[in-house]
Parts: sequence; C-alpha cells; structure tokens
Amino acid sequence: MQSSNFDQQHIWHPYNKLPSSHLQLEVASAEGSLITLQDGRKLLDAMSSWWSSIHGYNHPAINQAAIDQIQTLSHIMFGGFTHQPAIQLARKLIEISPAGLEKIFFADSGSVSVEVALKVALQYWKSKQRPEKNRFLALQHAYHGDTFGAMSVCDPIEGMHHLFSNNLMPNYFAPAPQPGLVVEDNHDIQALESLFEQHHTELAAFILEPLVQGAGGMRFYRPEYIKRARELCDQYEVLLIADEIATGFGRTGKLFACEWAHISPDIMCIGKALTGGYMTLAAMLCTQEISDTISQQNPGLLMHGPTFMGNPLACRIALASLELLLSQDWQNQVKLISTHLTQAFEPLKHYQEVRDIRVLGGIGVIELTRDDLSYAIQQAAIENGVWLRPFGRLVYTMPAYNISADNLQALSQGISNAVSHVLSTQPSGEATLSDQFV
Repeated sequence: MQSSNFDQQHIWHPYNKLPSSHLQLEVASAEGSLITLQDGRKLLDAMSSWWSSIHGYNHPAINQAAIDQIQTLSHIMFGGFTHQPAIQLARKLIEISPAGLEKIFFADSGSVSVEVALKVALQYWKSKQRPEKNRFLALQHAYHGDTFGAMSVCDPIEGMHHLFSNNLMPNYFAPAPQPGLVVEDNHDIQALESLFEQHHTELAAFILEPLVQGAGGMRFYRPEYIKRARELCDQYEVLLIADEIATGFGRTGKLFACEWAHISPDIMCIGKALTGGYMTLAAMLCTQEISDTISQQNPGLLMHGPTFMGNPLACRIALASLELLLSQDWQNQVKLISTHLTQAFEPLKHYQEVRDIRVLGGIGVIELTRDDLSYAIQQAAIENGVWLRPFGRLVYTMPAYNISADNLQALSQGISNAVSHVLSTQPSGEATLSDQFV
C-alpha cells in the first residue's frame, strides 16, 4: 500500500474521519516560507503551521540550538531535576511577559496549559476557603482547546465541541465582544457587567482570548473590552485568565495582545509560536499571590505533572526562538505584512459573497457569506502555489514574520486568485463537515 493510501486508511488527522475524505499532502521538506511536497511541488505557507512557525522553517539559528541541546540532554524527567534550558527560558518569559506574572508552569500543549490555568484558578479559591467559587465565565465564539476543561470554556452552541456539551463542566458565557476595533455603543460590556453582578460569588475566573477570537471566528475586538474585563475582575474578586496561545509573541503587533489594553492578567497561557513551530511546548504563568496562596494551604501542591514537562530540547529551542524574535525588528515586519494584506485583499470586496475583509497585525481574514467553499478554495490555492487551510466561511492567513516581499506578494496573489476563481465558478451548495474541515 502506498504511503499516502496507508495514511488515508489508518491515521487520523485534525478534525477528520477515517478513512479520510481526502488524501493528505505528503511533505518532503520545508525552508523559510516554502513547503516542498514529496512529488516536487512547492507551496508558500500561508498558515505558519497554525500560527506557530513565526520564523519560517529550517532556520539555521534554531537548528543549531537544537543540535547543541540534543547532543547533551534531549529529555529528563522534571520531577526531582531541573536544567539550564528551563531556567533560562523561564527567566526570559517572566522578563517579557505582562507585569506581575512571575511564576511559570511548563506544559505539553496549549490545551494543557489551559487545563492547568483552570485548575490553578479552582485551587486558588479552595485554598482561600471559598470553594463556592468553582465556575468559569467565558465568551461566546471562544475557543481554548480540545481537552475537557478547555472544551468547557469554548462556545457551547456554535463551537466545534457541542457534541460533548452534556459531558462538560457547566459554565457561564457572555455575549462575544462586538467585532471591530471601533463600535457605536457598549452593549457587550453592559452584558458582561450584568453577568459579573449576578454570578461573581461563584466565579473562579473569567477566561478570554485577548483582542482576537481565533478558531471561533477570527473575530477582532477592541482593547477597551479587555480593560473593562480587568476592572470587573478586580471589582468582583474574579481571576482573569488571558489565553495568549494564538496571539502571543507578536502576531497582533504587540508582543502580547494584552498590551493593547495596558493590562496584566492574573494567569496567562502561551504556546504555538513559543518554540517557533519546532516542537510542542506551552506554559502557564501566574502571579506571586496566586502561587503563594496555593503553596501555603493544604495540600500546598499544584497537582499536575506531565511526563514531558519542561523538556530540555523544547525549552532550548524556545529560548533560541525568543532570542531570534527579540533581536529582530519584528514589529516592523508585522506592520509590513498588515499593510500588504490590507491592500492585497481590498479588491475582493466587490464580490457579494465576501462579507468582510479584516486585517490585524500579521493576520488577514476574508470572511465569506457561504461555508461550503473551504475545500474548493484550498484546492484552488494549491493550484496557485499556496498552502491554505480555510475553515467554514473563513479564509485566513498568518505568514511568517520574515517572509520576503516577493513571497508575500505571491502568497497574497495566490489567495486572492483562489478566492476569485471559486466565487466566480462555484454554484451554491449545502455545506458538509468535509467542506468546512479541510
């Protein structure tokens, strides 16, 4: 059996079935923003491997860090041991993170970092002898991961986890912030204020994706909402959890999206771009007060400990990625991407099936009125030499920060051509899951 056929019959891919509806593209290598397939075709990467490969692929500085580390220590259990890669990475993360986040827990993935954040919030209030504060407030259109705690704070109606709604911890959900960086009124904030007033005695924490709701609709919203959320959490004694897994490390134009609102959360989750897309690694950061409260009350232990927690190879790679990012003019790189995508996608507005074009930092979104075109647009993009993974009505891109001007032009043109071709040729149809999850 050919390898691609074996894959189709036996290996689950994200949000897919077995046998898979479509053959997966087999990758031979990748360098910079270019992916080379096994059959020799080359594709410009519009997705940064789901937000993570901010420096592109096969970067020599990160490669060398990986080689150096693997020759000395690729893994050691974190229970009873520590090592320099973890210590140095923790120092750097605490240094660059929003003020007050001084304690860190290394996790395996973004979803696990959210699990740890929720667990820390619950244990904090138990340690303060207030066990009744055991529910969470989240946002409609939220997405925080695929594990059970994370699923419980994802949108319960329109989110991708509604199948498990009867199996999840019950929580409260506020209306999603109004889309747009400028709004006419504050009815979304008023609704949030009402929920805090009604339920604060049982709320352990309010969790949100600052500025950008990602998989829940690629929705951008104003910093004022985040600032008011911080004030409400302080007023009603509720912890604020910022899920910066997708937005952290410069994607919105600030190092962390919370910086747009000039606030610090009590707990922050990071992942994705943490290792520059090389390895899986995430972290939860929290305040000294939270750490002290948990540590000083029985049992005094944070009851979580993944096998690969603090993996030295991943930590060393993450440190190299951070050093590379901070040594470059990444703000200007992201600004150039933002300006280019805004101009490049503007002509698509004349299609009646295009509901909105929006760009924030290094994120460009083309929102359609139809949700049955994902697969067709993906295939058209591949024909135009671009790797794209649309989702439902959303065609979006987040290129590597260091993508060359020529490649960025080719990437945006390939996306525009794909969308134009499909909108000009595809008849209306009914969406299936295979259409949406490609």
